[in-house]
Amino acid sequence: MRARSVILVALTLAAAPALAQPVPPGAAAPAGAPGMGARPAGPPVPQGWTMSVGVGTMFGTAWQGSRDTALGVIPDLRINYKDRLFFSIPEGLGWNAVNTREWKAGPLIKPRFGRNAENGGSPFQVLGGSTALRGMGDIGIAGEAGAFVERRFGRMGSWRARAELRQGFGAHEGLVGDLSLSYAGRSGRLLYSVGPRATLASRDYMQTYFGVDAAQAARTGLAVSRPQGGLVSYGLGGTLIRPLDRSRTVSLFGGIDQLGDRPASSSLIRQRGQRAAFNLGVVYSYRFRL
Repeated sequence: MRARSVILVALTLAAAPALAQPVPPGAAAPAGAPGMGARPAGPPVPQGWTMSVGVGTMFGTAWQGSRDTALGVIPDLRINYKDRLFFSIPEGLGWNAVNTREWKAGPLIKPRFGRNAENGGSPFQVLGGSTALRGMGDIGIAGEAGAFVERRFGRMGSWRARAELRQGFGAHEGLVGDLSLSYAGRSGRLLYSVGPRATLASRDYMQTYFGVDAAQAARTGLAVSRPQGGLVSYGLGGTLIRPLDRSRTVSLFGGIDQLGDRPASSSLIRQRGQRAAFNLGVVYSYRFRL
């Protein structure tokens, strides 16, 4: 595994809301993930610069492919300029270069948090964890730069289809693609969004996060595994958002995912992990104008 460090412009910083890594360490929030970035239609479009800060907690799979669980505290920071520029961990740092009622598209950069071999945890883990990665070595932070395209359709734009393609740098240099479809609506003051999602990646990504090289095999007793590129995972995610007033919201998110055949064939997953993963969390946030 590469141990090269990388400086991720202002991105690697913040932390993550839901959402942020509301997915296990080593897994970036997929497009349409149940994060605050996947809010259903309803809240007003930001006017000028706005910032949202908050805190939450998440319980779920300790790392992507783990049998163990962990509890994390997740800070929530996001910044928007109108409906043009956005920054948050689920959505990354991006620009809606194409911005119409039906279409959005533009450049995007996202962080992917590292994986700690000692406890399987992310920087936000506070309880639980996993010892299954001992001997595998740590994985540092990676950046992923690319582009996205999003199409809203249906009555009131309730359906959203989104695709992202990103090139990794830092801890991995693979190509990663996210696909999602979600339906959003409201019931009284409750906003909701739910839908399927999938992630695909190239060989470099697969071997960084699921592969076992000769040195790792000698340290762990696992068989050498070199998974090829293909489907990383597929699943279903959802979000419930309850505005408390014009500035404050409480959000509940959750998701279930299944590893694809390529990563699941690795000796790391077959002997020390499992294909199924889940996460469930809640976040309180406060939004204000800058």
